This record gives sequence, C-alpha cells and structure tokens, in this order.
Amino acid sequence: MKFMATHLSGLIQSIRDRDPANPTVAEVVLCYPGFHILALFHPLAQWLWNHDLHTLARLWAHIGRCATGIEIHPQAKIGRNLFIDHGMGVVIGQTATIGDNVTIYHGVTLGGKGASTSGKRHPDIGDNVVIGAGAQVLGAIHIGDNSAIGANSVVTADVPEGVTVIGIPARIVGKTGLMPYAYGISDADFAELDKGSGI
Repeated sequence: MKFMATHLSGLIQSIRDRDPANPTVAEVVLCYPGFHILALFHPLAQWLWNHDLHTLARLWAHIGRCATGIEIHPQAKIGRNLFIDHGMGVVIGQTATIGDNVTIYHGVTLGGKGASTSGKRHPDIGDNVVIGAGAQVLGAIHIGDNSAIGANSVVTADVPEGVTVIGIPARIVGKTGLMPYAYGISDADFAELDKGSGI
C-alpha cells in the first residue's frame, strides 16, 4: 500500500511538472484520463493478465478504454511516470514497452505492422521521450532515450537517442537538447525541415 501511494504521488507530481496548464493535485486526480488509466485500470488489467486471467484482463482494459478514451493492452509494459496528456485516441499495443518519464499526447498509436514470427510486434520507447499528438509509431522498433517525435509523424524505423524526428516517413530534423519540446518539435526544428535526413 505504501509503495502504491508513493508511486501515485510521484505520478501526480510528474504530471504537474510537465503540464504547462499547471494543474492542482485535485485536478490531476479528478480530471486527467491519463492518470485514471494508469492509476485505476492498467495495473489491475496487467495483474490479471500476468495471472492468466486474460479475458478478465481484456474486459477491465476495455472498461478503462470506455472511461478514458485510452486503450492499453494488459501485457504492455509501462515504466514510471508516463504522462498521457489529453489522452483521447491513444493506443498502446500488446508487446509495446515504455520507459520512464515519457510524455504521450492524444491520438498516438504504438502499434504493429502485421504478423511477426518473433512475437514482438510493437515499439520499445526509451526514457524521457516525447511523442507528439497524432504520431504513429509502428513495428518492433526502438525509440532512443531523450528523443522527440513530432505531431502526426509516422515512424517505422529505429530513432537514435537525443534527436527530433518529424514527417511521413519520419526523418531527423535536429537534436532535442536537454528538454524535448511538448509536442516534439520546436520553432528551430521547423526551420530545419528541408535539411532533414532519413532515419
């Protein structure tokens, strides 16, 4: 119980630190679907899945989806302090993994590209990654630590650590620096779009 309280307290504070709207603790707890899915729904769904109660796990995850607009498969592995901002339309696939202190905006898919002989179909997201609204990150690829994916980008290849990618297909347009921008791209990155290199 103490561990859970500490975990939730850290999650609430991390959301407050990263949201420029500067929400109160009460706002996060009562009004943030990204908090609800991680505090109420995914942990129990994952516990049920890990205890081979797959139908119940999928049912509880489905109820969470109906309540929050966020779909997370019970098997997906999520690190500390994931901030799903707005949340509506986020889909996180079965074999996806997400590191610590990741920020995901609405409409993001961490999805697959079809059948896989290895069983791994979804991306691995490193630590401190920002994924902008509407981005589609597809396949068994790796997104490096401290990287940023611009809004509405389509990423189907590995992304190195510490870079910003944008576009369809996504290409590198710059380095993220110490703190990735909220939607994954800065004004300076826009200026570099024509100079971007493939990934």
